[in-house]
Formats: sequence, structure tokens, C-alpha cells
Amino acid sequence: MEGLRTSHANLVVYIHPSKANKVSQAILRELSSLLFKYNEMFDGVVLAYDVGVRNETARILPGVHPFYGVKLTAELLLFSPKPGMLVEGKVVRIGEDSINLVVLAFSSVSIVQEDIRKDFRYKIKHGEESLASRSHKRHVIKAGSTVRFLVKSFDEEILHISGSLIPSHTGGVDWLDKNAEEGSQSESRSIKRERETSKVKAGLDSGACSEDTTMNSERSRSKKSKKGD
Repeated sequence: MEGLRTSHANLVVYIHPSKANKVSQAILRELSSLLFKYNEMFDGVVLAYDVGVRNETARILPGVHPFYGVKLTAELLLFSPKPGMLVEGKVVRIGEDSINLVVLAFSSVSIVQEDIRKDFRYKIKHGEESLASRSHKRHVIKAGSTVRFLVKSFDEEILHISGSLIPSHTGGVDWLDKNAEEGSQSESRSIKRERETSKVKAGLDSGACSEDTTMNSERSRSKKSKKGD
């Protein structure tokens, strides 16, 4: 899925002197406060981290309430969806005018009717709402389905994504992946048939050339025989 990336960061965590005997806990508490929030410095939402202490010697910062400054290195997993990226989310609700999803269990997504391609039609069957493709009967999106959509915009403050199902390569992930696999197999079979046809044609052309050569040789011998007579 696009929008996920890792970042290597050098950080300084400030710790109150009262936590001097519990530095590790204080560091983890500070880093945990970054999780599932958009961070301008990293240009993304921090999802996870792996941290290491660069220098075990903490520096006391001057001030009314002095703090320890601890230098760290951290590998951060970030979620940073940009317009045009393909992102996957789970459907939580389907309505006649829109579809709502959730990405990575924290970011909400809305796709309004004008951003859903005309191939999908809204249906209610046995009380269950769904979007069904007119072109492919097995391509059905319903609550609980995983959907691949195009990012239109991302609200960094409330972590909300506006998406689109207009492109043909968006829709239910299960159907898209299966269809891509079948398409690849069909393409492979087509290439194989073309190669076999080319071989057969080459064989026929080769046979025709041999036959022409034999006929020409026989004609030459016949002419020489007539001259001898």
C-alpha cells in the first residue's frame, strides 16, 4: 500500500530530573505521545518507532526547571498519504450517496457519490447494502470489504481522507488482485500461443524453401540432361 514509509531520525528527548532514575520509561512515554498524530517535522502520522540511545551521558539544560536532554536515534514508521496515491481501507458503511472506510484502524475515509464510477450501482439485498459492478458480477463491495481507492486529499488535523473510486484500478482488493492474476495468466497464454504460431509458421516457411530448392535442383538437372541429349 502506498503512503507508508520509514524515516531515520536523530532526536533529543527532554526529561524532568524527577525521572532521572527511570530514563528508559520516560523516553518511551515521550515517544509514545507522538503516535497516531500528524507530525510536521516528519511530514506524516507516526505509527511505530524503534529507538536507540546515541549517548548515555545526559545533558542538563539550564532554566527555572532544568531538564535532561537525551540524544536518540529512531526508525519511524510513517503514514503520509498524498493525492494520487493508492491506499487500502476497510468498509464500515455503504450508503446511497457515499461509502465510508477506515485505514489502519485510525484514519477515516469518505468517498462521495460523484467520486464513484458509474459502473458501480447501489443495491440492497436481504437488508445488506452494497456496491455492485455492472460489468463484473463478482465485483461487489460491502461492509467489511477491503477497498483500494485513490487519495484526493488528506486533512492532517483530523486525519480524514477524501477518496475516489473513479479509476478502473480501484475497487474491491480481492477482485482486483484475482482479476490481475487472471489477466496475467491470459497474457502469458496469449504470448505462448503467439510463439507456437510463429514456430509453426517458421517451420512451414522452412519446408516451403526446402521444397523450392529441391524443385529448382531437379529443373537444373533436367535442363542439363536435355542439353546432353
